[in-house]
Amino acid sequence: MLLLRSSRPIARRRAAHISKYPDAQVISLGIGDTTEPIPEVITSAMAMRAHSLSTVEGYSGYGAEQGDKKLRAAIASTYYKDLAIDETDIFVSDGAKCDISRLQVLFGSEVKMAVQDPSYPAYVDSSVIVGQTSLFQKDIEKYGNIEYMRCVPENGFFPDLSTISHVDIIFFCSPNNPTGSATTRDQLIHLVQFAQDNGSIVVFDSAYSLYISDDSPRSIYEIPGAKEVAIETSSFSKFAGFTGVRLGWTVVPKELLFSDGFPVAKDFNRIVCTCFNGASNIAQAGGLACLSPEGLKAMVETIKFYKENTKIIVDTFKSLGFDVYGGRNAPYVWVHFPG
Repeated sequence: MLLLRSSRPIARRRAAHISKYPDAQVISLGIGDTTEPIPEVITSAMAMRAHSLSTVEGYSGYGAEQGDKKLRAAIASTYYKDLAIDETDIFVSDGAKCDISRLQVLFGSEVKMAVQDPSYPAYVDSSVIVGQTSLFQKDIEKYGNIEYMRCVPENGFFPDLSTISHVDIIFFCSPNNPTGSATTRDQLIHLVQFAQDNGSIVVFDSAYSLYISDDSPRSIYEIPGAKEVAIETSSFSKFAGFTGVRLGWTVVPKELLFSDGFPVAKDFNRIVCTCFNGASNIAQAGGLACLSPEGLKAMVETIKFYKENTKIIVDTFKSLGFDVYGGRNAPYVWVHFPG
């Protein structure tokens, strides 16, 4: 039996410290939660939808498991307008983290995955839960049967793909949690080519794409051929402060096929319909408001606030003489502490 190692040591230590020193004020640099209120243009839409449920005209029960048609269309036109992604390729969910687990159920236990190192813990943890890994190796603090793709300043936070053995699934996050690095267009072209050459599927996590301020790709589908090898998952959590509301989406293009030619989207649709009754209709009303002109403007202002805070952290650590990475295209800062 495989034991799942805790992926939240910072949370454990913080809880222990507060237990010992209950009056202490702790600034958590652990989990990437949001702090700013959700813009009123968004919450008012959710309030109206919630109130409508108390009326005969406005009440609705179960919705489509794949998500509200208007919201799927809005996501397609807002984020994938020139990328030939159809609204029917989009599955609305209760967040990217939940979809990561559903994707792991889709892939099953007989696959081998690769993951950026360091990376968002949910990729590895969900892999362990579905039985893709072998024993935890205490000496290196890694699980067996996972290809850990080292991403460090020395390689520009992009792995040397020539050293990667054959893998079925590649989890890749850009801008990256936790290093704050954003993959360049040439690097992403290289990743897509690697997946094409090796018959791999890339799961591209674009949860922080709106934080990008340079010409780095915001979607993997900006790369030619990506629709044949990639799934993209994203979220409203860090754009609109929906960490507690819970709303996200996953794109599974019709062009993405298993090795036997069967569409991946059909199997994912079956899993969604079996394991999920659809995202909250109130949350989806908020998501639709996010993608209105006023909502998009409000989200940009919220992101601007977080990036200003990030700059303060970057400037502070640099002034103290530390090597600092990230922070430009993501709300994450990666600091090297000698020793």
